[in-house]
Amino acid sequence: MVALFHLSPVLLVTAMLVVLRRPPVHAAIAGTLLVVVLWLAGIADAWQWASLLAAAEDTVVLFASTAFVIVPGLAFVIVIERLGVNLALSQWVRSLGLGRGDQLVFIVLGLAPLLEAMTGFGVSLIATVPLLLSLFDRQVALRIALAGMAIMPWGTLGLASVIGASLAHLDAPALAATSALTSAPVFLALSAMALYLAGVRELREWQALGVFWLLFVAVLYAASRWLGPEVAGVAAGLFTASAVLAAGLWRRRSATTRSTVQWPRQAWPYVLLIVFIVGLKTLWSITGWQDLWIVQGAQVTWKPLASPGVALILVLIGLGLYARNTPRQTGPVVGWLTALAVRAKRPLLTIFFFLAMSQMMVKAGFLAGLMQLLAGLSPTAATSVVSLLGALSGYMTGSNVGGNAIFMPAIAMLPDASRLLLAAVQNSAAGHAALGSLSIVMLILGLAKTQASEESALVRFGFGLVCLNTALVALSAMLLVGWLG
Repeated sequence: MVALFHLSPVLLVTAMLVVLRRPPVHAAIAGTLLVVVLWLAGIADAWQWASLLAAAEDTVVLFASTAFVIVPGLAFVIVIERLGVNLALSQWVRSLGLGRGDQLVFIVLGLAPLLEAMTGFGVSLIATVPLLLSLFDRQVALRIALAGMAIMPWGTLGLASVIGASLAHLDAPALAATSALTSAPVFLALSAMALYLAGVRELREWQALGVFWLLFVAVLYAASRWLGPEVAGVAAGLFTASAVLAAGLWRRRSATTRSTVQWPRQAWPYVLLIVFIVGLKTLWSITGWQDLWIVQGAQVTWKPLASPGVALILVLIGLGLYARNTPRQTGPVVGWLTALAVRAKRPLLTIFFFLAMSQMMVKAGFLAGLMQLLAGLSPTAATSVVSLLGALSGYMTGSNVGGNAIFMPAIAMLPDASRLLLAAVQNSAAGHAALGSLSIVMLILGLAKTQASEESALVRFGFGLVCLNTALVALSAMLLVGWLG
């Protein structure tokens, strides 16, 4: 009974989102208030100002590290929308002359993960939805767009992995690399689903998918471990897209087609962002200057100079200089700032209250029961439970950062031997579920200007994807337990 009270804030959030269909920010605020009430009522550990201050301190540090990426990330999104960058990318892909199978793999394992890993916030859909609608039947295109979106949980330059590692007291590259393994079956299943939906039946196309999937996972794992989660998704998408393009053009051996390979000049902001990310990573490894400024919380730390937000800010400075020379391309600064405030307010408030709720639950001992439950299970059972919890948290918050904020602190209290794998399961399950959540579905519907009948069908399809992804993450984790054990 006490354990039920301890998890009641999570149950309240779930009920408000799934049953009452309230916005995530409302559910986050309600869950935070319930934690405060239960803590004051003596349901958990005794109320102490020191514990409250520790929770507040860690919440502020974690929120600052998140906002430092999300705000410039959203600003970057607004600018590239106004410059028509993603429209240019869509037109470029159509001009490549690739076969249907090559086109799909290029999009779902290359272009979409590349764009989503660089920006997050469903930005890849701005490029892929119009492109897919021009290539396939409407119903097929919408399902492929959602399946391709759910592939990449490394959005916003690996922010969820970085925050999750901080919450679980793990090394971020190790968490991201292990997450690449727990997510590997999802990458293959959703890519295969896209090919099947598009009617691709040639054996060669399916064999090629297997090769490109292996390349994607290998690059994602290697880049996560040796370069860090900030560049891992970008590297995997870029390498895979380049390989698909090279293989497709080599098979066609068309001089006319080769002339269209050149990256569209309008997409230079993406290239600039990649250059800054790689350049800063190299600078950090040589000089160690990221350690000059460390923000210390009660139990978490943040290195602002090591944040991918630095690269985003540098790109925004470059875009600002460009806009001064081409005033016709962008609107007034006031309108730009207003658009940024409108876009950033809701996700920032939602993440803040989910972080506050989780940190108070940790400091007050609410998650001790969940930790004891996980510690008492066999490794196989524990991975299944964490996969379900991770999917629930990601789906109901619509954010892999928000999902990790809820349950990752409980994983931090587990023994070192099991913590990394379970944290990776949480990270993967939350990420794939968030990218199939209602917020992503609604974004696709808005971009495609759909009817009410299409909405319900796509929502059901998205929920089915979340269930499939959750099962695949759990299965992958079980195989890893057997392999490592």
